[in-house]
Amino acid sequence: FDLYFCKLYDGARQDSGDPFKWADQIIAHYESLGVEPIHKTLVFSDSLTIEKAFAIYHHVKGRAIPFFGIGTHLTNDMGYPTVDMVIKMTQCNHQPVAKLSDSPGKTLCTDNKYLNDLRELFQLN
Repeated sequence: FDLYFCKLYDGARQDSGDPFKWADQIIAHYESLGVEPIHKTLVFSDSLTIEKAFAIYHHVKGRAIPFFGIGTHLTNDMGYPTVDMVIKMTQCNHQPVAKLSDSPGKTLCTDNKYLNDLRELFQLN
């Protein structure tokens, strides 16, 4: 996520892990490249509740623009077990797409050659 992409994209989305730590890291990354994080959108959507979203908001406000995707908690707050189902894009216009993740098991791609090319390009293991 070099200077070119930091300037090209309006923000970034946290995939998993500690949202507070990730927010601090991505804000520091923007600052290290001379990009003002206050104009960047940070999207949080991993296992959010209303309470957690408010805590993240207060942690990020004034430093970046926080956005939230609160799915399971809002659609299933009746005490029943949640269905752990996520729909992921695997291709667009007949071209492969990939989700690269730092969490084991969350990387997704149906085209192994494309996935290997991305891993090589971005120097991922």
